Order: sequence, then C-alpha cells, then structure tokens
Amino acid sequence: MALWRAYQRALAAHPWKVQVLTAGSLMGLGDIISQQLVERRGLQEHRMGRTLTMVSLGCGFVGPVLGGWYRVLDRFIPGTTKMDALKKMLLDQGGFAPCFLGCFLPLVGTLNGLSAQDNWAKLQRDYPDALITNYYLWPPVQLANFYLVPLHYRLAVVQCVAVIWNAYLSWKAHHL
Repeated sequence: MALWRAYQRALAAHPWKVQVLTAGSLMGLGDIISQQLVERRGLQEHRMGRTLTMVSLGCGFVGPVLGGWYRVLDRFIPGTTKMDALKKMLLDQGGFAPCFLGCFLPLVGTLNGLSAQDNWAKLQRDYPDALITNYYLWPPVQLANFYLVPLHYRLAVVQCVAVIWNAYLSWKAHHL
C-alpha cells in the first residue's frame, strides 16, 4: 500500500513523467519476460541492448503516444457512462490500435537495424497476426478501463495488463 500511495503522489505531482517512466519500465519488464520465459534465453544469453531498446520505446514512444491518446479520446468523448466507454473502446480499437501497431513494429525493426525492404517484409508478415492477437486481449480491457478507471490512471492500468502484451510484442518484433 505504501508503494501505491507513493505512486499516486508522484503521479499527482508529475503525471507526464510518471506515465512515461511507467510505460518504459513495463516495456522493459515485458521484454525480460519474453527473453527469459518465452524464448528461454537464460541470463547468459539475455540481450540487454534489446531490453534497453524496449525501455526506450516505452519512454519515448509508447508512454507519450498512449498518454496523449487517452487525453485526446477523453476530450473527444467526454463522460464515463457505459455508452461513452463503448464509444471510446470502439474508437481506440478500430482506429488507434491498427495505427499504433503499424508504427510500433517498423520502429522496432528500424532500431534493430533492419533495411527498409526487410522491415517492410517483416511488417507484412507480422502485422496481421499482431492485430488479431490485439483484438483477443484489448477490447474487454479497454472497455473496463474507460468505464471504471480515472483518466490519469488509464495508462498505468493498460501498462500493467500490457506486461504480457509487451512480452508478446517484444517476441513478435524481434523474431525473424
């Protein structure tokens, strides 16, 4: 409980910084889970540069983009009724999620040094599966998030659920 209260105080004092650092930390955790539990690399074979890339993407792309998106979405569709939450989820999953994945996957490829041609081929191969997998997880999570969670906690809720999603994305983005 003390950790949660400290998080709430930090979020109230520095909402943007805390959201961005939370996203980066949980993206890194997702990559560690991917490398250690999914890929079973072991500590000796752990690619720390890959983890740092995911942390950087969390801080520099995921946190700012998602944090900004939730604020825009809340201004565009104000309110917290069930219908408002449904509208937000449909806009989020129908418009934002496909665009976000379409940016995230090639960004990882670029940071991993893929040529434009290889990156395009990888995007064509991985994007449909990643988007379908997204739709298995995120619509119910986002519906609950938009209905039950205050705006300033939404990114944290999403990122906590996303630890598993981040592990999947890290695996998807890094396997050839």
